[in-house]
Amino acid sequence: MTIRFALLGCGRIGKMHAGMLARNVSGTSVSVVYDVVDAAAQAVAADVGARVAASLDEAVNDDDVDAVVICTSTSTHVEAMIAAAQAGKPIFCEKPISLDLAEVDRALVAVATAGVKLQIGFNRRYDPSHRSVADAVQRGAVGDVHLCNITSRDPGPPPIEYIGTSGGLFNDMTVHDFDMARYVTGSEVIEVFAKGAVRVDPLIGEAGDVDTAVIVLTHEGGALTTIDNSRKATYGYDQRVEAFGSLGMASSDNTHEFNGALATAAGYQRPPLQNFFLERYARSYLDQWAAFVDMVDNDGPSPVTGADGRASLLIAKAALQSMIENRPVTLAEVDRANAATTRS
Repeated sequence: MTIRFALLGCGRIGKMHAGMLARNVSGTSVSVVYDVVDAAAQAVAADVGARVAASLDEAVNDDDVDAVVICTSTSTHVEAMIAAAQAGKPIFCEKPISLDLAEVDRALVAVATAGVKLQIGFNRRYDPSHRSVADAVQRGAVGDVHLCNITSRDPGPPPIEYIGTSGGLFNDMTVHDFDMARYVTGSEVIEVFAKGAVRVDPLIGEAGDVDTAVIVLTHEGGALTTIDNSRKATYGYDQRVEAFGSLGMASSDNTHEFNGALATAAGYQRPPLQNFFLERYARSYLDQWAAFVDMVDNDGPSPVTGADGRASLLIAKAALQSMIENRPVTLAEVDRANAATTRS
């Protein structure tokens, strides 16, 4: 069986997913695309042999569509998810579902009511190196987890215009690390303490964000996760994960442009790190899609649920509050505040 997709959103990540589904993922195709920018939709449609829908509703309700991919701007994810759920189609949604917890909850209620499958796009869970760390923890190879250390540093900051709409560092960048902390340790986060600074570009500070951060997460059971972030690592895309426990340690290292080294009297040289997330995580995106296909074909559970998406957003909100108020913040505190705001 071939799963025929409607792709919503034809920007950079949408184009990548469209190409993978059309050419690289077994048992998938793209039937329909939609974007508010018609030229972007037309370009992707021509590339993958799809039709262009005139509206979101037309795309998700098309008879040639079996599942929906949501790659639109974050502010439109909820309405797209609700439309796809009401159409009875399995959904893949890029993170985050929304920057508003109440809106996330509204979307997840619609998904649950419709009884459709939902997978959130936390692709780093499928990176073979990172996954090996989580697998080692799960099978008990490192014993009781004491510490998880995550380094996530981009090779360069995004455009200032992007920061103004992305929700800032904790929502557009660290959110992946928040998900990795839960995934690698296999335990929930209960408290967050975050410190941030502007060390890369003063314009980022003027935009109301930080470009450098250190976060400490406390998990149920007492394990601690440290996360360090930077918007600019001059040497490339720096992505490392380590789990340390009572029996040992498991870790994943960076990926270089090629696997080679030169050692001479002058020193030890290795090729540079891969410099872009589409290169570093190419394999993880493909494996992520294989998991979605397996979920739909075999009617299995979601490998990355809506609850996972909500949990990472909740941690991001706690981190921002912690940084602003310079104190530890519990997730329960943030959730209660959200519930009170929703009721009022």
